[in-house]
Amino acid sequence: MMFKLLYIDPGTGSMLFSIIIGIAGVLIFVGHALIIKLKFLLLGGRAANSNSKRIPICIFSEGKRYWNVFKPVLDEFEKRGKDVRFFTAGSDDPALSAGYRHVNAEFIGEGNKAISKMNLINADLILSTTPSLDVFQWKRSKSASYYVHIPHMPNDITTYKMFGLDFYDAVLVSGKYQEEQIRRLEKIRSIPAKEIVLTGIPYLDKMKERLDGLSKSDGSNKEKTILLAPSWGNNGILTAYGASFIESLIKTSYKIIIRPHPQSFTSEKELIDRLMARFPESDKLKWNRDPDNFNVLNEADILISDFSGVLFDFSLVFNKPVIYTEPSNDWSQYDCAWDTEELWTYQILPKIGRKLTQENFGNIGSLIEDCISGSDASELAKGRDLAREQTWCNMGHGAEKVVDYLISKHNELSEKAAKASDDAKKTANRRKSRNSLFA
Repeated sequence: MMFKLLYIDPGTGSMLFSIIIGIAGVLIFVGHALIIKLKFLLLGGRAANSNSKRIPICIFSEGKRYWNVFKPVLDEFEKRGKDVRFFTAGSDDPALSAGYRHVNAEFIGEGNKAISKMNLINADLILSTTPSLDVFQWKRSKSASYYVHIPHMPNDITTYKMFGLDFYDAVLVSGKYQEEQIRRLEKIRSIPAKEIVLTGIPYLDKMKERLDGLSKSDGSNKEKTILLAPSWGNNGILTAYGASFIESLIKTSYKIIIRPHPQSFTSEKELIDRLMARFPESDKLKWNRDPDNFNVLNEADILISDFSGVLFDFSLVFNKPVIYTEPSNDWSQYDCAWDTEELWTYQILPKIGRKLTQENFGNIGSLIEDCISGSDASELAKGRDLAREQTWCNMGHGAEKVVDYLISKHNELSEKAAKASDDAKKTANRRKSRNSLFA
């Protein structure tokens, strides 16, 4: 009974945490203001510089899983010799050991500890992939001026949980359709228009640059390879189709590589252990757990996956066909539930690949052959060209565009702050002069 009385459900816990953080923030800012006033009096009326520790540009990452998003941007800052702060919630984030000279990387704690620090940050500009700013625990700091969002996938910007981007000041996008999605939501919700900047996809640029740097071969003697790269959870291929689908792949003439989502080895350990025991590695089949997926994507001739961003990495960069499962997501809690238009992903998938169903996976060999070199190959190649045109602007220059924007926006914010300070001084001087006339 005592444990039942002490139990707090996750939703209530989140609300209580937000209240505690809010109270703590108020107390800290009140204390900070009192300290400044005290310093002012002790210094004989000479104002202390409260902005001496203000961060010009700060980047916040939830951890190493977003390293591919931020690395090209950090490399560009380093290349330009421009100082930037990088805060991460991952103690194993590669940025911490990258050896940068101009990127000051710092681990600020995991989970709520990191969010608590970000809630009180003193900065001009913050860039992050993290959605739901000012919705859940992560609040806008009263000492921060401008928040910029950078996506981590080249597809629909409305597949975040509801209100995911509403309280950002700016969003960096890679396709015009993403801007249109945001504008529709703003109109429906009657919220102020954000600044939207077409920058591109820095991590895909780097992946393509890496691919272009490899020696070319005609591949005529290479064994044709299928990459099965499912997501985890109830909608994942391994959960939905399981052993019977792997058996269908083995019956084909292709080499098979299975690369489960990293989370599967934790959340679906029993399933993965059972499948790996039933289908051990051989000349025909390999299991892949490489931290970097580049080599396995490059090796494959076709990718089979579900509703995952890897479909676009594979299609857009490596220019190869995909087979995908029917998306069965419940979008009722997501931003796209408010949108009046069909998701771009749903529109483009049939143009870059073919849908896998329970009815056709028994004939998977023919479906694969049609996609690679058969009747569908030419049509799918045109679809990939269309997808790149619609969702990958500024190809090869994404990181440059992102850093150009961040530096330009910071300069703009600095000029506005300087003007506001100058206007305040002029107003104070006028009041002082007026008061002296009546002294």
